[in-house]
Amino acid sequence: MDTLATTVLAASGKSVLATVAFVAVGVALVGGLIWAFRLGARIRSREPAPPRPEEQPRMPASGPVRESHGAREPNAMPRPEDGERLTPHELRPTGSRESDDQSRPRWNPGSGGSFGSGGPGAR
Repeated sequence: MDTLATTVLAASGKSVLATVAFVAVGVALVGGLIWAFRLGARIRSREPAPPRPEEQPRMPASGPVRESHGAREPNAMPRPEDGERLTPHELRPTGSRESDDQSRPRWNPGSGGSFGSGGPGAR
């Protein structure tokens, strides 16, 4: 497809002004993209360089940090003595605490093991 011939053909008709506007918008878009690319390159050149390998964090001498597994249970909501509502500073700071019973709940034979997959639930 010959773009110049198409432009000349379109410009030779009644829509000369529309063709000129179309070309002007195209040139403005290309100019805007070039400006945005140069602006991005300028901003990126001012950013600090990525850290070198010797600046990377190191593993602790004790080895990798492991997950801790433990059973937790919710704290009971304290009851106000005078029937008034409790304010935030009267509540405990966390919503749960370590449970006295640290045994893990196990899967019961005959049950599905997860919600909806156990069938009728009969043993």
